[in-house]
Amino acid sequence: MASYTIEKRKTSKGLMRYRCVVRVKQGNDVLYRESRTFGKKADAKSWGTALVIQLERKGLPNNNEIPTIRELILLYLNNPHTAGTIGRSKLYGLNMLVDTDLVKIPTDKLTVSHLVSHCKDRAEAGAKPQTISGDISYLRSVFKSAKPVFNIDVSDTVFKEAYYTLYNLRLIAKSEKRSRRPRSNELEQIKTELLKRQEHRSASIPYIDILDFSVLSCMRIGEVCSILWEDVDHTLRAVKVRDRKDPRKKEGNHMWVPLLGDSWDILLRQPRNDVRIFPYNSKSVSAGFQRVRQRLGIEDLRYHDLRREGASRLFEQGFSIEEVAQVTGHRNLNTLWQIYTELFPNRVHEKFNLLQRQNALEK
Repeated sequence: MASYTIEKRKTSKGLMRYRCVVRVKQGNDVLYRESRTFGKKADAKSWGTALVIQLERKGLPNNNEIPTIRELILLYLNNPHTAGTIGRSKLYGLNMLVDTDLVKIPTDKLTVSHLVSHCKDRAEAGAKPQTISGDISYLRSVFKSAKPVFNIDVSDTVFKEAYYTLYNLRLIAKSEKRSRRPRSNELEQIKTELLKRQEHRSASIPYIDILDFSVLSCMRIGEVCSILWEDVDHTLRAVKVRDRKDPRKKEGNHMWVPLLGDSWDILLRQPRNDVRIFPYNSKSVSAGFQRVRQRLGIEDLRYHDLRREGASRLFEQGFSIEEVAQVTGHRNLNTLWQIYTELFPNRVHEKFNLLQRQNALEK
């Protein structure tokens, strides 16, 4: 049976938006889901009502017909096999695409010209080339799933043909490599404010322990909030991180991570009230961090930058790239090599100055 709900949200600019979500359920299983966002609640209600009536009369979309791009995206978002692989950024990007003119085109009629026109519109609206590149990549993945998953006879060839033109016109670009680390006493300022936050009588998240553990272990916040007590090895002073992120292997990528320095002590002092060591919502932890950062006026520092901070500290302490990779979990060392080469000039100067002082003492 089809039904709809309306969610009220406020944008970062303070504008009120209404997201209407239409679902078709059979028991506890969601067979179909579609959503759109409106500036007025009445518009959201009208759209939801009309779509529910359409689904009740005509049933779910027929996969045997060549669908529009919009219909293919919705199939992709609602299929349990493909939906389970969608990350937060990709989900946001695909939901954004659903409301564009591009998706009105039948999937087998998409041309390079259509993609160029869409990218120009996105650029004129203020989107960066790196963001637009993500949109194109997300859409291509939907097309690549059409034949094997949905038995819809379309391919991603048009995207292969479009990439050269889009890059040449500078409408898309590769993501910029971040090198941001906390400067001066930024981290101490944040920790001071987080301590006030966690000492509030209604607080439950040990922000300071989690932040310090994140830096020392070089784990992503999602990994920190997922590690289990049963995966702690007291002999090796290590913990197993399950399904660690890897572009080539998204599941079953379990890794043992050595807990260096105070990270082991931080782990041991956590109360055993749950199967997880840090049984908290990772989004709540990062949201608390961002609120404090904004209040302090610290710009362009993300929680994920703490992972880079941890790796940088290990390099500064003299660990090799291979040793740091054992902590961070990088199988491809290129990312770590960038961090290392950014630090290396300073380390060479420091080492040279140290040798100079030693030579002077020996004389």
